[in-house]
Order: sequence, then C-alpha cells, then structure tokens
Amino acid sequence: MPDVTVERRSAPRHAMVLAAEVVELPRGAKLNARTADISRTGCYIDTLNPVPQGSEVRVRLTHGAETFVAVGRVVYVSYGLGIGIAFGKVEEEQLARLDRWFSETGREF
Repeated sequence: MPDVTVERRSAPRHAMVLAAEVVELPRGAKLNARTADISRTGCYIDTLNPVPQGSEVRVRLTHGAETFVAVGRVVYVSYGLGIGIAFGKVEEEQLARLDRWFSETGREF
C-alpha cells in the first residue's frame, strides 16, 4: 500500500508563530494574522477569513524589529483555519534573514 503521507515540500518547515500582514494584490485588501509554520518556499497563515485560492499576495512577517517581505500566491485554503502561501521569487537578503531566524534555537516565536 503506498504511503499517502509522503512529504512533497522542497524545503523543511519550521514551526514559528510570527505576526503576519497579508495584502491581496492588486485589490489591496489587507488582513493581519499569524504564521503557524514557515519555510524558504512558503508559509501557512492562520486566519478565519482566507484570501481566495490563486490570489497573488504580499506577505510581511515580523520577528522582533525585523521584517521579511515576499510576494507569493495562495496555493490552498482551509476554510475557517488558514491559507497556504507559496513564495515567488524572494530576494537573497530576505532569504538570509529567514535562515538566520531558523538558526535561532531555543527562542520563543
């Protein structure tokens, strides 16, 4: 019997709760929420009011005084729970910031 729980993600996920601002482009509709997990290629945002699947969004995540910003697309919606966002092209500086956050061990997020 095939294993239906095979991990298909291209980057490891990190359980991090970060403040998140998601802006639906080009409409400009904004929601403030939080992450549940994040990777170099995307994140999951906890929200009761999801942005529609397929929407292009700008994501701003905050950790302390630092922010991570990327444009992505909503790839799935769990109504009443949250949205999965796949990042598009992310600047190297932003990825370096994420990597630094991921390497911080023993810290509360």
